[in-house]
Amino acid sequence: MSSSMFRSFAVFNYRVWFIGAVVSNIGAWMQSTAQSWVVLTQLTDGDAGAMGVTMALQFAPPLLLVGVTGWVADRFDRRRLIMVTQTVMLLLAVALGILVLTGVMTLPLMYGFALALGVVTAFDNPARQAFVSDLVARENASNAVALNAASFNTARLIGPAVAGVLIVLIGSGWVFLVNAFTFVGMLAALAIMRPHELVPRPKMRGSSRLADGIRYVGKRGDLVVIFVMVFLLGAFGMNFPIFASTMALEFGQGADGFGLLSSVLAIGSLTGALLAARRERARLRLVVVAAGGFGVAMLASSIAPSYLLYAVTLVFVGFSVVTMLTTANGYVQTTTDPALRGRVLALYMAILLGGTPVGAPVVGWIASEWGPRAAILVAAIAALVACGIGVTWTLLSGRVHRHESRRFALTLDETRPIEVVPEPVPEEFSDEVAGTTAIPLPRSGESAPHR
Repeated sequence: MSSSMFRSFAVFNYRVWFIGAVVSNIGAWMQSTAQSWVVLTQLTDGDAGAMGVTMALQFAPPLLLVGVTGWVADRFDRRRLIMVTQTVMLLLAVALGILVLTGVMTLPLMYGFALALGVVTAFDNPARQAFVSDLVARENASNAVALNAASFNTARLIGPAVAGVLIVLIGSGWVFLVNAFTFVGMLAALAIMRPHELVPRPKMRGSSRLADGIRYVGKRGDLVVIFVMVFLLGAFGMNFPIFASTMALEFGQGADGFGLLSSVLAIGSLTGALLAARRERARLRLVVVAAGGFGVAMLASSIAPSYLLYAVTLVFVGFSVVTMLTTANGYVQTTTDPALRGRVLALYMAILLGGTPVGAPVVGWIASEWGPRAAILVAAIAALVACGIGVTWTLLSGRVHRHESRRFALTLDETRPIEVVPEPVPEEFSDEVAGTTAIPLPRSGESAPHR
């Protein structure tokens, strides 16, 4: 296997997917920026709490619908499912643009659209995350996940800055319509893919095993720790629209200044994603270290005295958070039973995005009552707690040993088997799904074993 950062591009389907994803994600980030700015400046008088409610409504469905969406991602053709979800989101973007342009948009209407987008996203996210592993061979899955994150953060680099300029020049409504047009990129990519070249996956039959993913994760201590850490960051640390927009207002900036902050955040995010793509495999210890780095970067961000210095801290914020999340995603994908991957990833995305309904209203209220710096400080504390949980589990799991030759040095063993208690094979599953057993983590330079 090539160690190239871009080795997944050797696969035609992945190249097409990557291009379509960049175009679509640029539009998505433009819409996210416009939506936040409309709520903050047009529908309210700088009410960060209303922004928190909007985010909560948009990110609640992935948590509430996790059982159904994960089962759907495992049961149905993911390529066709993504085509359906992307088409629905295109129509919602058109409706949003028309309502804003005609001046009839209200805060309750925006809440309704946020909820509708959340429902569609709940089905779209696990299908898209799992589909990445359908595009490339197992040994390149971690690289494909990292490049997928690079696509996402390339879009984050471009989208908010473009949106900020367009809001100033032609108004927010047109940004939603431009986003609708960008969905064509993803739909075209899905249409021209070669379905016969997709990686075969175990087929699930029946509808009585929706809880299998939860039970599987419950028996994997390493996954439980990752999910707890991801929840803390998702709930309190990743409310960047609230942080950036309120800090932009505090520094006397407009929509263009807000968009620029989001793009600066993406510089670090893209760097983190590309470095993750160079690694042979995702390691749990990097997830823990990156969570600590995110906490430290957010602490620095909370005390930045000027707009310029605040923007500089966002580079480190973006780098650390994407390093953590990309590594966590790659770890989950490459160490999970392929027959359960859709449900496990649905649970992962539900915990990542579903934490927002818990944290965003709290963070928005704190920003309104005590200012954005206090809200950022809460995010920093949550990240440091997450890091502490990861360190504690690593020590208690017995993976840390005294170095063989250096007296005061320690080593971390990440090659120990992941113990999963075997279960009888349900009749609803195909013969490809064996009982779950111990899954040895690969040593450095090896790929995770096929199931």
